[in-house]
Amino acid sequence: MTTATNNTFEHLLDQHHLKKTVPRLRVLAMMAEKNTATSQPDLENLMQDVDRVTLYRILNVFEEKGIIHKVFDLNGTANYAICTSNCQEHHHHDEHLHFNCTVCNNVYCLNDLSLPAFNLPLGFKANGFTIYASGTCQKCTKK
Repeated sequence: MTTATNNTFEHLLDQHHLKKTVPRLRVLAMMAEKNTATSQPDLENLMQDVDRVTLYRILNVFEEKGIIHKVFDLNGTANYAICTSNCQEHHHHDEHLHFNCTVCNNVYCLNDLSLPAFNLPLGFKANGFTIYASGTCQKCTKK
């Protein structure tokens, strides 16, 4: 992890009034390195020196603070990805297409795709929504 990257993560934790602990900084660094969403079991395998409960708490507080968002893969496993800068505490704006690869099971956040507006029936109020697509990712298509 570069000093600039570490400073960015420290600033992010400061913005959200969170202590700058080594495990929190490592979770952010590992998630930032990947171009896919990451599950807690994957993080556990990478961070064997951090216990499961601590990792669970880190992911929960990051999600509550609007630092990461949760998206489910085709098997129903929760995966986490770093939010865009317009997410806020208890109010995510991660309403973008999530692509599930049926070959490698990776989940991709496709932030650059514009989604249509949805008109809900009278009396309904959405707190957010998730749109999934499934198929073969670019990496697996080349195989």
